[in-house]
Amino acid sequence: MADHPYRAGFAGFVGRPNAGKSTLTNAIIGQKIAITSTKPQTTRHVIRGVLHRPDAQLVLVDTPGMHRPRTLLGERLNDLVRTTWSEVDVIGLCIPADEPVGRGDKFIAAEIAELKAKVIAVVTKTDLVSRQTLAEQLLAVSQLGDFADIVPCSAVSGEQLDTLVDVMVSHLPPSPQLYPDDMLTDEPEHVFIAEMIREAALEGVRDELPHSIAVLVEEIIPEGRLTRIFADIYVERPSQKAIVIGAGGGRLKEIGATARRSIEDLVGGKVYLDLHVRVAKEWQRDPKLLRRLGF
Repeated sequence: MADHPYRAGFAGFVGRPNAGKSTLTNAIIGQKIAITSTKPQTTRHVIRGVLHRPDAQLVLVDTPGMHRPRTLLGERLNDLVRTTWSEVDVIGLCIPADEPVGRGDKFIAAEIAELKAKVIAVVTKTDLVSRQTLAEQLLAVSQLGDFADIVPCSAVSGEQLDTLVDVMVSHLPPSPQLYPDDMLTDEPEHVFIAEMIREAALEGVRDELPHSIAVLVEEIIPEGRLTRIFADIYVERPSQKAIVIGAGGGRLKEIGATARRSIEDLVGGKVYLDLHVRVAKEWQRDPKLLRRLGF
C-alpha cells in the first residue's frame, strides 16, 4: 500500500447550464442528491455528495451554473460559485458532446484557469453522439485550455464513469478521511426537502416560472413513524400562484404527491406534507426575503 497513499479532497463540476453537471454528480454518488431538471439554473445550494472508496474519499460539491447575472440573486449565486471554486482540489469542466464548444464554455474555461485547482475537461452526454462527432469534440475541447486530463463519459449509460472517478481521485491530495463512512452528504435535511418540493414544482410548469419559485420548509415534526412537514412555495405574482395551484388545486396536489414520494425515500418513512403557495413580490430583488429563503 505504501506507494498508493490514501487521498481525500473536494471536487466540483462546472459548466454552462444544462451541461450535465448535476446528473453526473448523482451518477457518481449513486444516489439522487443534487436537484436535476431540464430547466437551466435549477441548482441553488452547494450540495456535497461523498464517494467512499477503500483508497480515497471524493467529496463532490455541486455548484450553481455560472451565468451573466441580471438580478441580485444572480450576483449572489455567482459569488457563491466563485467561493466554492476557490475551495476545491479538482474542477471538472463539463462540455456536452452534442453541442459545439461555444462562448459560454470559453468564458468559464478562462475563469477557472486562474484557480489553484487541477482542471480536467469532462465531455458529457457521449451516448448521444457518433464516435466521429465525439473525436471532433475532444479535439475542439483540447484547444480550449491546458487541462490536466480530458475524459469523455455518459452519466446516463454509465460509460467511462469509473475512469472519470479514477482520474479525479488521482488529482486529490494525500489526506486522511474527511467524513465518516456512512455519510453521503452534509446538507441539513430541510434543505434537501425544500429542493425536492422545488423540483416537483418545476416539473411541468411553463417556462416563465423556474426562477420565480422558492421553497421554505417552515417545520418538520417527527411523530413516531410519521413525519409532518409544513412548507411554503413562494412565487412573485398572483398569476404565478394560480399556475402552481392549477385548476381545482390539481397541480398543487400533483406537486405534493411527487415531492412526498421523494421525501419518504429520504427520511425512510411515511410523510404528511402540507403545502401552501404564497406570493412574495419581487423576492429575487429583496435582500430581506433572500435571506429568509436561504440565499
